[in-house]
Amino acid sequence: METALWMGDLEVRAARKGRRKLRGRFPYKKRAVLSDGGRKGGRPQKETFSPKAFAYRVEAADKEIHLLVGHDYNRPLASKLTGSLKLVDTAEALTFEAEISPQIAATSYGRDVLAQIDSGLAYGISPGFRLPPPRRVAKPETFTDEGFDPDRGMFNALIRTVNSALLYELSIVTRPAYKESTIEALPEDAGDNDF
Repeated sequence: METALWMGDLEVRAARKGRRKLRGRFPYKKRAVLSDGGRKGGRPQKETFSPKAFAYRVEAADKEIHLLVGHDYNRPLASKLTGSLKLVDTAEALTFEAEISPQIAATSYGRDVLAQIDSGLAYGISPGFRLPPPRRVAKPETFTDEGFDPDRGMFNALIRTVNSALLYELSIVTRPAYKESTIEALPEDAGDNDF
């Protein structure tokens, strides 16, 4: 039997035999505020990802991608090459499903992050990536001016658009820059043969 807890957009479900199944989503075409300009009145900075920006490493069968706790490779939860992390890259979002093994769920960091998710304290996703070299991708990123229209929330920010990125990991975090990122459990009727 599975038990579930809903906390806003986050649900975590305890699966049979101590496994935990998670599903997450990192949105494309949404803006994150990276800096408000600071106390010295610098220029605000925002960021967005183009559709399928992570496609190269997601679609490459031999490229590893991890699900981590807080960008820490010493706290892995699942991985693409072990088959415990399944990734799907669409025009709307990068989605994933992860099966957290009983062994990982029983570690101190595994118990901690699952408790943080259960309590609603850890609820977002953050990507760990690098830009490809210019010899491979001519314009992996572009910069535009947001314009100035305070009534519409526009304050002349510099907007970085990531067109292509080499994704190495996704992390469960407590303060996601992209508020639309989510993590939740698989539906109860998802069988044990999903992975």
